[in-house]
Amino acid sequence: MLSGVMERSSASRSGSCSRQECFDTAWSDEECADINWDELGFAFVQTDFMYVMKCSLDQKFSTGALNKYGNIELTPSSGVLNYGQGLFEGLKAYRKGEGDGILLFRPEENALRMQIGAERMCMPSPSVDQFIHAVKQTVLANKRWVPPQGKGSLYIRPLLMGSGPVLGLAPAPEYMFLVYASPVGTYFKECLAPIHLVVKDKVHRAIPGGTGGVKAISNYAPVFKAQKQAKSEGFTDVIYLDSIQHKYLEEASSSNLFVVKGNVISTPITMGTILPGITRKSVIEIARDHEYQVEERLVSVEELFDADEVFCTGTAVVVASVGSITYQGQACRIQFKTGDNSVSQQLYKVLTSIQMGQAKDDKNWTVAV
Repeated sequence: MLSGVMERSSASRSGSCSRQECFDTAWSDEECADINWDELGFAFVQTDFMYVMKCSLDQKFSTGALNKYGNIELTPSSGVLNYGQGLFEGLKAYRKGEGDGILLFRPEENALRMQIGAERMCMPSPSVDQFIHAVKQTVLANKRWVPPQGKGSLYIRPLLMGSGPVLGLAPAPEYMFLVYASPVGTYFKECLAPIHLVVKDKVHRAIPGGTGGVKAISNYAPVFKAQKQAKSEGFTDVIYLDSIQHKYLEEASSSNLFVVKGNVISTPITMGTILPGITRKSVIEIARDHEYQVEERLVSVEELFDADEVFCTGTAVVVASVGSITYQGQACRIQFKTGDNSVSQQLYKVLTSIQMGQAKDDKNWTVAV
């Protein structure tokens, strides 16, 4: 628990503060964590608190609590450890400016996606309100770790897992919903420079009928080997193709793909093997607002050869321009269009200006903490 801070919140109204006021007293915007924001990468940095909520399989989540960040206890026979019964989400909190508040970007979309994933994985899930409340509480308790504007963001990781004991192949009897956070900078080591991808046509991220369309924890470890090999060869990440015809683009290890040709922006359609990214969804809407023709369809790998631009989107990567893609040992196009005048950079600037409160949010995508 929050020791003295939480205890003060239950005091009487005379001469005491509310829970919100106690948070503001304990962690003011002026009190920043002891960290060099200029050297912040995308690696875990331990913060102060996490949010935990539990329930049984035949119940609904009710109330949770903030705890000091630390290890959790799991039985060796838990559903998540034995059968991978778990989901995760990722979203970010941005500082608006000097003492000007903190914004979340479309957290209700993460909550809804977790509910869809939970139904697929036979788990109870938090309501949208419970999810957003937990995220807000986690951000407030760790707000001294929110980087100054332009230096990064606070990455928030909600987890939903089968925590109860199970031996036979079945859903766990108990569940844990947990939210922790870490300050982050840019995802790729290239920072904002163009990234370089390689197509792997014999390794597949997902198959039809599987869990590729939900954010299951079991989707990610299988890409480690291909990703590690790609990085050892000098590439930033991998593009995966469909597992049936081995010719249609799906996504990268942790981001969605877009291909630009003229005024047309194409992105692989989500049909159960591709994660429906929230950044992907937002970029599609922004692009259409700027009069681009956006097509969600099957996109063949051959279309890369004639593309003007390629870019990736995701909560972690935001919008990342692709400088080159290598397929079957040959560079499709050594240099795709990148830079300030590129479509990807135009979309990146519009998106991030909304996320950080620098532009008017006509779509009501941001939520104040």
